[in-house]
Amino acid sequence: MADQRKKYCFALDLKEDETLMEAYIEHHKKVWPEILQQIKSTGVECMEIYRVSNRLFMIMETKADFSLEAKAAMDKSNPKVQEWEELISNYQQVLPNAKPGEKWVQMEQIFKL
Repeated sequence: MADQRKKYCFALDLKEDETLMEAYIEHHKKVWPEILQQIKSTGVECMEIYRVSNRLFMIMETKADFSLEAKAAMDKSNPKVQEWEELISNYQQVLPNAKPGEKWVQMEQIFKL
């Protein structure tokens, strides 16, 4: 049986300040429970964030019927998510090729073994 989950990969940069990068990491060691619940309720089954220097790489595995648009709408209507995003945005900088209003830029898969 084929895997029914979807996988998405995104990139984002942190501001190039070691103190800010460390603060960002500390926030992610204790993500607010409301944020974790919201992520799960949108259909995300697994989320991982990796870092090299100031570049972040996020992998999301979701249910088969997951929709990025539906997740964005749910997140936008959740005041706690908006509070978290406002806090976390202090540490982030968008990639040069990001569209207006876009933080995490979806990556294109170019190889799979």
